[in-house]
Amino acid sequence: MERWGRPLSGGKKTGPNPTDRAKGGTKRSVLVDAIGVPLGVAIAGANVHDKWLVEPTLASIPIERPEPTAKTPQHLCLDKGYDYTDTRELVALNGYIGHIKARGEEVVLKKRKGLKARRWVVERTHSWFNRFRRILIRWEKKPQNYLAMLHLACAYLAYRLAGILG
Repeated sequence: MERWGRPLSGGKKTGPNPTDRAKGGTKRSVLVDAIGVPLGVAIAGANVHDKWLVEPTLASIPIERPEPTAKTPQHLCLDKGYDYTDTRELVALNGYIGHIKARGEEVVLKKRKGLKARRWVVERTHSWFNRFRRILIRWEKKPQNYLAMLHLACAYLAYRLAGILG
C-alpha cells in the first residue's frame, strides 16, 4: 500500500525518508480491487508508519461500498507491516475480512506450500502510478495538489482497465 515520492521544495505531508538518506518524501497508500483498479488513496510523510495510513485509506473510497454479506464477503490483504492488534480491529470494524500476514509467517508458507504473495496487484498499481512523472517526483508544495494529481491518475487507470476488461 505505499510508495515514495520526493517533493522538490518540501511542504506538508512530507517527512524524512528512512531509506533514502533522510531526504524529504511522501508515502502514498493505495487501496485496489482484485485486478488493480485504485479504489482509494491517501498520502503522508515518508516517515509515517504504514499502520497509521489504514484508516485514511479506507475512508478515501469515493463511492459507497456495497454491504458485505455471507455470500459476498469483502477481503483486505495486507503485508506484515500492518500486523498490529489495532489495525486488525480497524479492518474488522470496517467490515472486511483481514488477511494480514504475521511476521515470519509468509516465509514459512512460501517454503511449505510454494504460495505467492497477494500484494503483487498493489505493487503493479504503484508501478502504473510511477509512469506519471508528476506523481513519481512530487513537485507540488501543497498536499491537496499532489492528491488531486493522484486522483486524476486513479481515474485514468480505472478508465484504462475498464476498456481492457469490458
